[in-house]
Amino acid sequence: MRHVDFTPLYRSTVGFDRLFSLLDNRSIADQTPSYPPYNIERTGDNTYRITMAVAGFDEKEISIEAHAHVLTVKGEKGEDANASESEYLYRGIATRAFERRFQLADHVEVQAASLKNGLLHIDLLRNIPEAMKPRRIAIAAEAADEGKTIEAQVAPQQIN
Repeated sequence: MRHVDFTPLYRSTVGFDRLFSLLDNRSIADQTPSYPPYNIERTGDNTYRITMAVAGFDEKEISIEAHAHVLTVKGEKGEDANASESEYLYRGIATRAFERRFQLADHVEVQAASLKNGLLHIDLLRNIPEAMKPRRIAIAAEAADEGKTIEAQVAPQQIN
């Protein structure tokens, strides 16, 4: 197991404690399941989309919850009335329950979710408040004092 010591970074940074703890927790052996498969894509400057392959699940069998910088997607398949009547020779479509968690950055909000053709789309928006956006600070130049003029004294002319 590889462990990274973030102690030197704590001395020169302020407010990144959460980031370092996330990185430290990720360095522990990752036991996250691989089902269902998903994509994360950037669709604009401040917009993202998570797409999960949830074939066989209905809208009522999937729940999405965002709480404290964590997006949790859960799926639990209900009992199928036709399953008891059928005998499967091969069952390749997984309908097992799942729970997948995504860590969200500060100011990332869930905008919408839709299920189409077995793909669950979750649209995210990074909405940075105006107070936190970078702003340009104008540098004011001091007005030149027009009244301070240095006058030279003219020497009297000699007459020849």
